[in-house]
Amino acid sequence: MESGKVLLGVLGGVAAGALLGILFAPDRGSETRKKIKDKGKGYADNLKGYADELKGKIDEIKQDVNNKYGNFVGEAKDMIKKEV
Repeated sequence: MESGKVLLGVLGGVAAGALLGILFAPDRGSETRKKIKDKGKGYADNLKGYADELKGKIDEIKQDVNNKYGNFVGEAKDMIKKEV
């Protein structure tokens, strides 16, 4: 969980820096709003990518646990049948 907090802090810092850079740039308001919108969309896309990657890893772990649990239960049943 510690690395998740660090990653969130880094992403927040990058977003704040980009926002401040855009706000202090000598552009018209409409251009600045467009840049903010584009940057926000890019960050949202990146965040969705990270979420999808995390979901994939969680699914892999879940599948691994289910396989190991299934093997354990199967072995336990076999042992019980041998004892009976």
